[in-house]
Amino acid sequence: MNAKDSLKDIVYNAILEDILSMEYRPGQILNEKTMIEKYQYSKSPIREALQALCGDGVLRNIPRYGYEIIKLSKDDVYEMIQYRRILETGMLKEKFNSLGAVHLERLRAIDEQCKNDEYDIWTHWEYNTQFHLKLMSFCGNEYVVGELERCMNRLKRAYAQFYWDKGDHKMLQADTRYHARILESLKNKDMDLTLFYLAEDLNDFGGADNFLHYHSSLHPSSI
Repeated sequence: MNAKDSLKDIVYNAILEDILSMEYRPGQILNEKTMIEKYQYSKSPIREALQALCGDGVLRNIPRYGYEIIKLSKDDVYEMIQYRRILETGMLKEKFNSLGAVHLERLRAIDEQCKNDEYDIWTHWEYNTQFHLKLMSFCGNEYVVGELERCMNRLKRAYAQFYWDKGDHKMLQADTRYHARILESLKNKDMDLTLFYLAEDLNDFGGADNFLHYHSSLHPSSI
């Protein structure tokens, strides 16, 4: 990585962090002049960072006007959850018999971290992400893990958009409530129940029972 690229990455991460913390709101327009003044970098890395954020679907370039922060809808969230449900349950179903006690203990350790960080929204989110990425890594397909990570990064913006201002630690507790059931059914070698609880965990975005109320959950017999 050269110096120019590293500056672009620094600016990219700084802008993204401010979007996730809701300093910049969905639908807000960012412009190069304001970003230069705020982050104290030259035009080149600022523009490159803004263009990279456009490429990653965080911003939308509006010529001669600025960069709009893309607002994610509930339909966007549903599509991502649907994608994850098909991806994660499909891979787990295929590789279920290869999971053993060692894998289970690694997942249990990550879940304990989720429980220990129920008051910090982003630490909690990162451990929740690690839980799902680790589970998929046990299936032995690096491409799947990479695609899941990209989807989780986009969902993280939706999580900020819908939940950042709520500050409710009970929501964080509920957000990973199915992990224990997933672990228990894995321990019992019950594939149908494991897949069911995994699907329920994904549907339970933000611990909100009704967030995806207009889309039905999966039943074990339908997986």
